[in-house]
Amino acid sequence: MNDILKGLRVVEGSAFVAAPLGGMTLAQMGADVIRFDLIGGGLDYKRWPITPDGDSIYWATMNKGKRSLAINLREPEGQEIMAALITAPGPEAGIFLTNLQVQKWLDYDALKARRDDLIMLKIIGNPDGSVAVDYTVNARTGWPYVTGPEGHEGPINNVLPGWDLTCGLTAAIGLLAAERHRSRTGEGQLVKLSLADTAYHLTGSLGYFGDLQVNGETRPRIGNDMYGTFGRDFTTSDGRQIMLVVVTRRHVKALGELTGLTERFKALEAEQGVDLNLEADRWQVRAEMNEMVGAWFAGQTLASAGAALSEAGILWGPFRTYEQMMDEDPYVSTDNPLFEEVDQPGIGRLLTPGSPLDFTALPRTDVARGPQLGEHSDEILSTILGFSDGEIGRLHDTGIIAGPEKV
Repeated sequence: MNDILKGLRVVEGSAFVAAPLGGMTLAQMGADVIRFDLIGGGLDYKRWPITPDGDSIYWATMNKGKRSLAINLREPEGQEIMAALITAPGPEAGIFLTNLQVQKWLDYDALKARRDDLIMLKIIGNPDGSVAVDYTVNARTGWPYVTGPEGHEGPINNVLPGWDLTCGLTAAIGLLAAERHRSRTGEGQLVKLSLADTAYHLTGSLGYFGDLQVNGETRPRIGNDMYGTFGRDFTTSDGRQIMLVVVTRRHVKALGELTGLTERFKALEAEQGVDLNLEADRWQVRAEMNEMVGAWFAGQTLASAGAALSEAGILWGPFRTYEQMMDEDPYVSTDNPLFEEVDQPGIGRLLTPGSPLDFTALPRTDVARGPQLGEHSDEILSTILGFSDGEIGRLHDTGIIAGPEKV
């Protein structure tokens, strides 16, 4: 956590990954991010992984550092409160992030009528506004046909929701860009961000549209080989897998010296007419290199191979399960300033990351936990909208707002 965005207020109406991640990214840099949900929780309130009692670990950790408002948006009074909160005065307020299918009273035109310099960023599925999610977008991008082992027939989905994650981070950038524009011109705006466009943008930017247009080719399915150079997984004598990445001529030289394969590398170059200093040539003879290098790894333990590669300055990493990562990786611990042990109400003590951004002008602050649903309802209405204790009590009594489900 840090305070570089302290003073900025963002209201978030969201579900699932992209928009909550965008809001969390801003909250972890000190912005006051207020997430609103229906009383009892929204679409993602019970999303997996969950505790044995059914509490969502996902919801708690994806909403770190935010304030939570639980409100009945089916009633006109709840709608009026929500619109007033989004458009409340303040030079760094009036910012709304959402990926929900908003009703007319919550759309840009209605909110802009209340605050002319409103900034609203709406995450949509497809460019035409129709619905899409990460899994449906990924299916259309070609990636499932290049993911998985060589020779496999049919698509394989990536379990990492890459387009959601990228879209959420892009949303945070977009809001900051719009806020900078407003601070310079006084002009608010509606910003649309399509999940599908995020995927198309990155697929094209990585060169895969161009490969088809220029070369008439598409990336092959290659398993764990690193596309366009030499790198892949190898198995050590103790049954562990290790990822080796060779991207420079210095790496090639060091790998030959470390493994005793320098002369065999030279012979391979002569036999195949290649130069192993070139990425494309390493890719061309990757099968032969895999066999040579694999034999060396088969005689090494993970510890001995890792130590030797590190000493030689060669890029490598061990394959780990989640459990092995938490047990073995010193960076996944409180030894890394990214992490703190945080007590999360209803869930327990969790190793919790703050923002990965480390600003030299501002020291890191304590990592914030996720809120309880409705934990800040009273505080938000009192401090931002000026509601009295009596008014807030009436709203509780009439079911317009709710406080935390658990204490």
